[in-house]
Amino acid sequence: MKTSHNHWGFDVKNMDKTVRPQDDFYNYANGTWIKKSKIPPEEAQVGSFYDLRIDTEKQLKAIMDTLLLKKHKAGTAEQMVSDYYRAATDMDRRNALGMSPLAPFQKKITDISNHIELFETLAYLHKEGVSGVWSWFVDQDSKNSTAYIMHLWQGGLGLPERDYYLKDEPEQKRVRDAYIVHVEKLLKLASFSKKDIERAQDIVMRIETRLARASMKKEDVRDPEKVYHKVSLSPFWKTYFARVGAKNIQKMIMGQPDFFKEVMVMFKEIPLDEWKVYLEWHLINDFAGALSDPFVKENFRFYSQVMYGTKKMKPLWRRGLSATNGALGEPFGTLYVKAYFPESAKKKMDALVSDLFDVYAERMQKLDWMSPATKKKAITKLRAISRKIGYPKKWDMYKGVVIKADDYFGNIERVHVHAHNKTMRKLSKSVDRNEWFMSPQTVNAYCSQTLNDIAFPAAILQWPFFDPNADDALNYAAIGSVIGHEMTHAFDDNGAKFDINGNMKNWWTPADKKKFEAKGKLVVQQADAYEVQPGVRMSGKLTLGENIADLGGLVIGWDAYQKRLEKTGRKDIDGFSPEQRFFLAFAQMERAKYRPEIIKVRALTDPHAAAPFRINMPVANFDPFYEVFNVQKGDKLWREPKMRARIW
Repeated sequence: MKTSHNHWGFDVKNMDKTVRPQDDFYNYANGTWIKKSKIPPEEAQVGSFYDLRIDTEKQLKAIMDTLLLKKHKAGTAEQMVSDYYRAATDMDRRNALGMSPLAPFQKKITDISNHIELFETLAYLHKEGVSGVWSWFVDQDSKNSTAYIMHLWQGGLGLPERDYYLKDEPEQKRVRDAYIVHVEKLLKLASFSKKDIERAQDIVMRIETRLARASMKKEDVRDPEKVYHKVSLSPFWKTYFARVGAKNIQKMIMGQPDFFKEVMVMFKEIPLDEWKVYLEWHLINDFAGALSDPFVKENFRFYSQVMYGTKKMKPLWRRGLSATNGALGEPFGTLYVKAYFPESAKKKMDALVSDLFDVYAERMQKLDWMSPATKKKAITKLRAISRKIGYPKKWDMYKGVVIKADDYFGNIERVHVHAHNKTMRKLSKSVDRNEWFMSPQTVNAYCSQTLNDIAFPAAILQWPFFDPNADDALNYAAIGSVIGHEMTHAFDDNGAKFDINGNMKNWWTPADKKKFEAKGKLVVQQADAYEVQPGVRMSGKLTLGENIADLGGLVIGWDAYQKRLEKTGRKDIDGFSPEQRFFLAFAQMERAKYRPEIIKVRALTDPHAAAPFRINMPVANFDPFYEVFNVQKGDKLWREPKMRARIW
């Protein structure tokens, strides 16, 4: 793997010392790197996460190159992964087929002759992985975390979020107008006549705008209390779910009741033939990336070029690798772990996580704003968080799934059927606490509030997050704060609503809850005031959970590093004290350069804040930063002590 850092894990040449650390620490630490970095035409961004994803992609390619040298025994991870890739990259065959793989689905839609058949076809399409009108998933019951339950959810939009249909601000209008063009271009490829295309554009925008208007706002969707509505199934829903394969279910969680009320009205008011046009559009749009070159190119043009500003499509090998990785995450993961994740790395990470749990518990003990009663419960919950490191205990090896080297669309369908059946089986089983929601080769981490666990896939345990040869400052500021971040999600504005067993249940005293919410409001105000681009602001409410976790990550990583320094002693490197190095490494972790389009999309849809804010906000609320960099009144990062959000 290439090293993009010097001997201690951070290259001082990437700093911009014309920027004062007291005014903009993110650009002080990363400014020269940001100015010099070029975004490759196939990408919408570059940065720490991105660089590691590219390195991981190279590791996966090395595995694939070896696999492709020979044939493998049917049903093995090696056979499935290599043949899936062969089929995905066989553009001659995909081009010869054109859009014929969609013909059976299209016939189903065309044959709809009444409302009963409309609902039956909708169930069939949902079962096959086609989106439309609403969606559903099986997950734990938030108020009974030992049981799985069906969740019914709003959906049916071709754009990322409701506001793209409803707001007339420049960015939403730009994307909406381009979407109408996208409908035209894709349906032209599907041999629709000019007249039919114009009609379809009108129908799609009318139906989707109405669905958008009925949809719950994104800020409310992330509040677990606002999306918890347990209901008994009406005969309509019983029939629908039986068709999907979920028989005999009596109750479900309806995420957004107002949305479904409106959908039922829409079914009465919108003519059948318009619903057929809408469904056919979603079928073609959903599968465009899996068809022939012209469809793939148009899919890229809108969803990557227009939305994110990407200039050029990735080469076929990268697209094939990504498709294989997305479809066969765990079989591919077994090969990845064998090649790149030694047991020693797992042990090191385990030790690091244990250190951070101890530090977090000590920190909670010292909180000045929380009563002993709530503290006790918080520490008990913290101690109960289970950890998943590297890879799952039990792999899903896609047993019985047939993967053929010459049938890409068939492979997609068979993998989907496997996932669908696995989901349906959950409804009659107890909760699997060992299940992972990311594959080991994913550069990311997560916290599950209903399982009360945290997971760190193997791929994130590499530079710039973790390097056994780097200075401790790097590891504690980077992977240390990532671990602290995920732990804090168990205590962010949503996580704090779940108890030790992952049940949505209040465990706070009223006074403590009030103080906690007031601290959250300080963070919301800081985020609301932040402009990512002139006229485009983030939402403080949408980003609150991630922002609380960013604050938690910083303070936990810091405390653990201070403990480490007591053992190792202190020394300066490159003229920087251990504490200064810690903050520099923390800023390096989020360094990124984005195309203007993706900055806007993320501000409007992503619960994570913009990269500069993810560094400048936590340090501006953290007293030790003021001491280390001598931040004074009048500096841009200065906040009055009473306005600093000191949460965990």
